[in-house]
Amino acid sequence: MLEVRNLTVRHGYLQALTDISLTVAPGETLAIIGANGAGKSTLLRSIIGLHQPSAGSILLDGRDITALPPHTRVREGIAFVPEGRRLFPSLSVEENLLVGQSSGRPGSWSVRAVYELFSWMGDRRREPTVHLSGGEQQALAIGRALMANPQMLLLDELSLGLAPTMVRRIYGVLPELVRKGMAVLLVEQDVAQALRVANRFQCLLEGRTTLEGKPAEATTATIEAAYFGLAGRTGPGSAA
Repeated sequence: MLEVRNLTVRHGYLQALTDISLTVAPGETLAIIGANGAGKSTLLRSIIGLHQPSAGSILLDGRDITALPPHTRVREGIAFVPEGRRLFPSLSVEENLLVGQSSGRPGSWSVRAVYELFSWMGDRRREPTVHLSGGEQQALAIGRALMANPQMLLLDELSLGLAPTMVRRIYGVLPELVRKGMAVLLVEQDVAQALRVANRFQCLLEGRTTLEGKPAEATTATIEAAYFGLAGRTGPGSAA
């Protein structure tokens, strides 16, 4: 579904990503983990077209989309739920959902289908978005992305600022999406949560991949070493 090949991204003189490669298959969830500043959000924003890479390529279903603008990538089948939701607060719940339809991409996701996924939403469809809780806004942001009928869903920091019970509810919808064949690329600082829902994970540190694999095959020690950059250190306190 999605393939990123040797992607390098710069912000001015700062190199944010260096030689990043990954693949995500239909029906699979890949979690990107790492501390603040690791390059996770830059990776997602590059895939959706908000940052142009200085090297490397991005392919969707074998088609090179590296040079396409963001709105064209949405029509090609990529949707993005950004950190902070970025909803339109003056619009109603349903009006925000309809914004997601603007790409005109055909598919099974409709307002009714989103209301079935999030059972509370239909009864509050006329409410201004500003009246919703943080978790409800996050659900609405996911619903808006689904309205674009994507093949590939990019999710940036779903759990940020949410209570644990709401985080569980939000993540509870992911199995339904991947069951229908959607591919999910998830960026998350909550490592435990990310590893619970992912088929595979990739850890970034200072814009580089330090560890990747299946959650069940990685130990806490190896993940911590990759996350904090402890691998290769010697002396007291070093990782094995």
